[in-house]
Amino acid sequence: MYRRLARPLLFRLDAEDAHHLTIRALEAASRVPAWPALARRLSAPTDARLSQTLWGQSFASPVGLAAGLDKNGVAVPAFAALGFGFLEVGTVTPLPQSGNDRPRLFRLPSDQALINRMGFNNEGAAALHARLAALRTRDVPVWVNIGRNKATGNDEATLDYLKCVRALQGVADAFVVNVSSPNTPGLRALQAADELGALVRAVVQEVEAGRVAALRAPPVLVKLAPDLHPADFEASVGATLEAGAQGLILSNTTLSREGLGHPHREQAGGLSGQPLTLRSTGLVRDAYRLTRGRVPIVGVGGVFTPENVYAKLRAGANLVEVYTALVYGGPGLVRGLNRGLSRMLERDGVRNIAELIGTDG
Repeated sequence: MYRRLARPLLFRLDAEDAHHLTIRALEAASRVPAWPALARRLSAPTDARLSQTLWGQSFASPVGLAAGLDKNGVAVPAFAALGFGFLEVGTVTPLPQSGNDRPRLFRLPSDQALINRMGFNNEGAAALHARLAALRTRDVPVWVNIGRNKATGNDEATLDYLKCVRALQGVADAFVVNVSSPNTPGLRALQAADELGALVRAVVQEVEAGRVAALRAPPVLVKLAPDLHPADFEASVGATLEAGAQGLILSNTTLSREGLGHPHREQAGGLSGQPLTLRSTGLVRDAYRLTRGRVPIVGVGGVFTPENVYAKLRAGANLVEVYTALVYGGPGLVRGLNRGLSRMLERDGVRNIAELIGTDG
């Protein structure tokens, strides 16, 4: 029904208008008494082979929601009801900001892709804390993606990340340090090994300080771009682990336009979707080789099919995330990925997805 009815109507709207309309509908659905819990019982994965425990947290499915779709955490119950194993909200910054000028979100249907230059538009850390704290129950882990405000220079960026940690440590199940968005000027310079190591070390220390104050101690993950030179990627991964990060997310959007056919390929911003499928899987494989599986890896970029999930797991990912595929595939996507993955595990005689991780070497 989504592809035949809802998507054609949504795709007649400006891409960002359609996004806001969808989020408002999911926010309203989240407030309907008993609906999210009922829907979750119908959609939640029940195949024990899909489950795993990471950082002391239970994941019923390896499929999660990537950051950027629910920046302000307004629709957590509704997204959980779709069958996700975990959710990532944000990117959130210490202070509210409006982001870049519109238009700033573009569909490329012929390429099954999106280009965005949103610029961390969000309502700020205090508003997100209030929403997450108000949740009565959490059906899945909720991660928080953190960044710096546009007006903050890189010389003071660490302070912004620490402000986010202080504001949200009591409600976040994990922190994702976002230094890889191409839409905040200068942000990607923080991926350089020395700068990244210092930033991550400070964030990890802040989380540890919160642990002493009896707050939860969520793991810290780092999200990297797909556009790093291989030597720089290796150095950044090494610096991230040395600084104490407990996971990697690979990867963010790309500035590459290779192979695109849609006229919107000329738009500035980060590209997501199917053009990143092979590139992001390759980065997962590289990171797994570099880390020797010492920390969990989250694969994101071009996950449209169960086969895409399977490939990322075999490359070394413990979890995967989707965003663009949800725009094109609709709310049934997650259930389809979980069911398809179960069939592939049955076909190959795999007892648990943990057996797959890194098997492509």
